[in-house]
Amino acid sequence: MIIKDQNDVTQAVLAEISRAPNPRFREIMSSAVQHLHDFARDAQLTEAEFHQMCQYIARLGQLTTPSHNEVVLACGSLGLSSLVCLLNNGSNGQTETTANLMGPFWRLNSPATENGGSIVRSPTPGDPIFVEAWVKDKSGKPVRGAKVDVWHTSADGFYENQDPEQAEMNLRGQFTTDENGYIAFRSVKPAGYPVPVSGPVGELLKAQGRHNMRPAHIHFMVFKEGYKTQFSQVYSSDDPNIETDAQFGVTQALLGEYVKHNGNAPSADITGTWYSLQCEFVIEPGEAKLPKPPITEKTNAPRPDRVVLDRVPD
Repeated sequence: MIIKDQNDVTQAVLAEISRAPNPRFREIMSSAVQHLHDFARDAQLTEAEFHQMCQYIARLGQLTTPSHNEVVLACGSLGLSSLVCLLNNGSNGQTETTANLMGPFWRLNSPATENGGSIVRSPTPGDPIFVEAWVKDKSGKPVRGAKVDVWHTSADGFYENQDPEQAEMNLRGQFTTDENGYIAFRSVKPAGYPVPVSGPVGELLKAQGRHNMRPAHIHFMVFKEGYKTQFSQVYSSDDPNIETDAQFGVTQALLGEYVKHNGNAPSADITGTWYSLQCEFVIEPGEAKLPKPPITEKTNAPRPDRVVLDRVPD
């Protein structure tokens, strides 16, 4: 089609997309182009703003490395990751779900660990925490033999792949549910942490007057043949940033009570403060498959700078 004016552009693109043999591809791309063109018209996007947007998108890819994924971080900061998760779980967005964000720090091949074992693999300061979790199906029956990956930050707020001071796979482990759908493990209580702001995600947050903090949480990934693979996060309900998570991940179903105790710990080596957490996950029938991990290795660089942005008052 020879373009006469701006009104012809969208129809010309859509006409070409209609030639694609894959019907789902046609549907997705047609919708994407229609919304993208409508966005440009609605916002009256200038040429300078368009070029700035292109540079922003390019930098997301340029800053994505084997140990850091800026693209996933950006999707979370815009709420897109959370939206897609909730649309695709809980009976396709109709009911509450324990599914949550995969996040940018999941790694394959976490060390297999016995139920009740510790995932602290190098000296790691912090209060001990003992976690118990149950995996059930939609009818409430326990799911036996599910593989459950667990990972979280240290009390300093760093995942092991970000921190050369932590051992490989520290605070990561894989457990197998027993006949009651049960797993248990020992670790250290995680801390909330600031997401990195040295790249375009930081610029986006600053421009919106937002902070970059995530509330404390523990990640879980449940894998079992015959069920849809579920990623989840259990958030500490008393965290000061629970209402303003920079990644929009906190849902009512995943508010966890990290209970503080003093004395009478499950292990004799603990004499002071320790924590406990109990949580439950409901998985849905579906295809058991694993996505491509957002990171594949540990960084060789120093710990990232811990930069915290102020949130503009309401």
